Parts: sequence; structure tokens; C-alpha cells
Amino acid sequence: MSTSKSRDVCEVNDMLKHMTTVDNKLNDVSVCANCGKTGDNLKSCTACKLVKYCNRECQIAHRSKHKKECKKRAAELHDEKLFKQPPPAYGDCPICFLRLPTLETGFRYQPCCGKVICSGCIHAPVYDNQGNEVDNQKCAFCRTPFPSSQEEANRRREKRIEAGDAFAMFYVGYFYSKGSRGYPQDYTKALELWHRAGELGHAEAHNNIGVLYNNGQGVDADREKASYFYELAAMKGEAQARHNLGGIEEEDKGNFDRALKHYMIAARDGQNISLEAIKEMYSNGYVTKEDYMKALQAYQEYLGEIKSKQRDEAAAADEEYRYY
Repeated sequence: MSTSKSRDVCEVNDMLKHMTTVDNKLNDVSVCANCGKTGDNLKSCTACKLVKYCNRECQIAHRSKHKKECKKRAAELHDEKLFKQPPPAYGDCPICFLRLPTLETGFRYQPCCGKVICSGCIHAPVYDNQGNEVDNQKCAFCRTPFPSSQEEANRRREKRIEAGDAFAMFYVGYFYSKGSRGYPQDYTKALELWHRAGELGHAEAHNNIGVLYNNGQGVDADREKASYFYELAAMKGEAQARHNLGGIEEEDKGNFDRALKHYMIAARDGQNISLEAIKEMYSNGYVTKEDYMKALQAYQEYLGEIKSKQRDEAAAADEEYRYY
């Protein structure tokens, strides 16, 4: 290539770089969607993030023009978040480090140390330093003896609540809702504890709040509020809440595509009833065979993640562990 041509190519590249820089600067400029004023301290519309305003007055003035677009984009952003496969609600067992099962028959909360331990590690024999099997009537994690009475177990949970333990809040809230384990039935107290637990990230607490609103237990029945709390729980990985949302979409609204999305996520998180719901939808012609096969595969992946020899032995033993 000649020197003049090489110089021309360099000049063109420099010009393109300059144009790109100018375009980026223009895109970075904040412009009020109502009055056109520019500046660096304009605030984005909190619902859609599409436009910016210099003050609240401009946002109110522009609302009628922006409302339709805003509502559409806000719904899109919400669905992107809602239908994203969440991390497992309960994480991994702190002893074997395998994913905890979805069903509560596969794990247990320990009020002594606040750990959630899988059934396999609870069932596994414990040995001393000489290799002799010892009494396993102790917490598999902290080795604290199991509580000897209901009162002692309740004191441990109350102590964990004082320490800000969301699981303790959830379980005591559950006992209040049922009037069990020495607690009187009190839906107001149950809701209070579940709200606190939900704010601390406990997914099932939000699901249970949704159930109360759905059934009108302790509160006025409100399907919209029920759906709201189901969504909060589902986005934190609560499979039962996800299944509940699928049922609302399928049975109440007839939105089979959205129902399938919810059921598929729930099946991946170990909800067998969601797999059965997809099977029924396939039998009725609402979803394809491919959809059903994907659901089966997703559920099998979950089973593979939670499987262990110790857990299989615990399930086969079907032991009744002393638990208060």
C-alpha cells in the first residue's frame, strides 16, 4: 500500500473514532422528556427507566404522554425479573454441601445453632476419635443435645429470633398460625413474624402470607395481594409459590403460556405437582410434547442435584426423629 493511501486510511479511522466519541457523548446527555432541559442530575422514571425528568412537576406534566409506553416497559421489566430462574431458596446443606431438597421432609431447621441440615446428614452415624459410633441425639452441626422438652425448644427458637434469625421467625410464625407447639393461634402474630422473616430473605414466609390472603385467614381475602406475595416468594426461589402463580395464570386467567413458564421454573426447583400440571396441560393440548419433555428433564436435573447415598438411606429408614 502506498504512503498516501496509508495516510488516507489512518485519517478515516481517526474520523470514525471521533464520530463514535461524539455519539457516545450525545447519548450520555440527560434530557428532560417534558421541557427538554439538559443536565447531569436529571432523575429517571422509576417504573420504566426510559426517560428522565428535571423535577416532579415535569414528570406530572408529561405523564399523559408517557403513561402507555411507561406501563408497557414496566411490565416487560417486571416479567424479565419474575421469569428468571432464581437460586435455590434454601441453598446447600452446611455439612455435605449438597443442595437442600425443596420438600421440608428432606431437611430440618436446628433451633440450637440456626442451621438447616439435610435428612442424610441427620441420619448419618456419628463416630468419636477412636472410631466408635456415639449417640446421635445431638445436632449434626453444633453437637448440642436435642431439646428435652417443648418449652426448651421454644426458648431456643425465641433466642434465635432475638438474634435476627429469619428461619426461627418463620417457624414460630407457622406455630402461631396453627396454634401448635405451645403457641396460641394468632394470625396477627404469625403475619408479623412472617413479614419480618420475608424482609430478611425467607422465601416461604412470603408464600405463607400469600396463602393467608388467598384463603382469607386472619385477613380479608385478596387475590391481588396473594399474587403479590407469591411473586416475592417465587423470585426468591420458593417453588410452591411459583406453582401457585402457575395455577392462577392457568385456572383464573387462562394464560397457558405464562402458566407454563411458572410451572417449568417450579419443576426445575423440585416441585413435582408442577410437573404433573404440565403433563395435564399437555394431555389437554395446551402445551407441546417438547414442553413436557423439557419439564421432565428439568425435574431430573433437580433430583440429580439433591441425591446422595445418605439421603437415600434416611428416606429408606423413614425414621421418626424426636423434634419439638
